[in-house]
Amino acid sequence: MANGKCAVIGDRDSVLLFKAVGIEVYDVTDGEQANKTLHRLARLDYAVVYVTETYYPACDETIREFQGEAYPAIIPIPDASGTQGIGMRAIRENVEKAVGLDILSNS
Repeated sequence: MANGKCAVIGDRDSVLLFKAVGIEVYDVTDGEQANKTLHRLARLDYAVVYVTETYYPACDETIREFQGEAYPAIIPIPDASGTQGIGMRAIRENVEKAVGLDILSNS
């Protein structure tokens, strides 16, 4: 069972402000470091881990490993340079899986 802790993983400029609201900040410099950090936090029973979109693809192995678990919720967020659309794509895929069709499509 998760202990209610939240963390954010990303580059320094993107994650530093999260510290002000009490979220644990993990400043990383590459995808491998991000993946190792995410794996460690998942094993430590974090409830929610935000990962900046820049490093989210590098964490794919760990995301798949914990995908079927209730915790942690691993959520992609935009970084300081803006969104890459990864978060919206993940939401669209999950909604399509649950509903059976893409109801979020613009067409």
